[in-house]
Amino acid sequence: MASTRVYAIPKSPRHWQGAPADFVRVDGQNQLVVSVAVPVQRVRAVVGAILLSTAPGDIDSIVSQERWGILRIAMIAAAVQIALSLLLAGTIAGPMRRLSEAAERVQTAGNARAEIPDFSDRPDEIGHLSGALRRMTDALYNRIEAIERFAADVAHELKNPLTSLRSAVETLPLAKRAEDRDRLNAIIQHDVKRLDRLITDISSASRLDAELARESSDRIDVEKLADVMVGIQKDMALGRNVTVVLGKRSGKGNAIVNGHESRLAQVFANLIDNAVSFSPEGGVVTVALATDADDITVTVTDEGRGITGDFGKIFQRFYTDRPDTESFGDHSGLGLSISKQIVDAHKGTIRAANRRDRSGAVFTIVLPRARK
Repeated sequence: MASTRVYAIPKSPRHWQGAPADFVRVDGQNQLVVSVAVPVQRVRAVVGAILLSTAPGDIDSIVSQERWGILRIAMIAAAVQIALSLLLAGTIAGPMRRLSEAAERVQTAGNARAEIPDFSDRPDEIGHLSGALRRMTDALYNRIEAIERFAADVAHELKNPLTSLRSAVETLPLAKRAEDRDRLNAIIQHDVKRLDRLITDISSASRLDAELARESSDRIDVEKLADVMVGIQKDMALGRNVTVVLGKRSGKGNAIVNGHESRLAQVFANLIDNAVSFSPEGGVVTVALATDADDITVTVTDEGRGITGDFGKIFQRFYTDRPDTESFGDHSGLGLSISKQIVDAHKGTIRAANRRDRSGAVFTIVLPRARK
């Protein structure tokens, strides 16, 4: 604390009017001196004054100490700021830069599979962002690979009827007999129908994902939908002397799902038509419905020869295992693949098996029930 000097100044009526006074001056050594004069009164009469004055250099010392204190605080704040900046650069800016560079590599990688840095072990937003980018990139590459496989399968499937059609067209002018020309014309018509069927199914399969993502979901009563589809397919199966029936429903509760009615109807149509095509004359195709607390189960059962190949392959694109009664090329091999694609989009499952009580196949669809 600054020291003070006290001076007693006698009364001087000419100079003292009874009011305090203060002043600042600089001494010969250029040091500040602060003085305060206070009058001394006695019965309202000024009898003198007290002069308080700091020692030379005290104020300068206090100001200098405060300046150094502020400077130290500023230096500490700067050091903390630099440390925080380095910490943020290492924990946020650096990973964000790596994620940004990886995203740019994905854009320009071409056929190469660029890897997104894995920060998913971090519990903060960087970890969530890294995990989301990795999942998004994997989904993108999987979709690209699926499109490439689909394009290759389409090219392969289109090549077969085109080759047959080209051979028949080139041979037709050389045919001399009428029966040879009729046979070649029948081949041409068959291949044209096959191409039309392939192109239609391929177009439907390629648009399916986009349509399912774009269309809004509705509440669908699966029991009513099954009843309608059985009625439609029953009339179509009469020409093959096959009966399509809707079995008695089991379980309690409603059979409501959230989804797309037209696409689920397409699944019913594909499975029932497939079962009818494999059923012998006089056979029966049964569509059954069961519900439980969480799921709705639909089964389509036929009385055909059953599934002879690999159960997993029958849902692959362009895979066909047709009965001997049908000629080659009558089906595109996309029906079951499209059905699985639709069921997967509804968060359900579809599987195939053979009957245990007799010959025949069973297709089972499990869909999650809609919550109220």
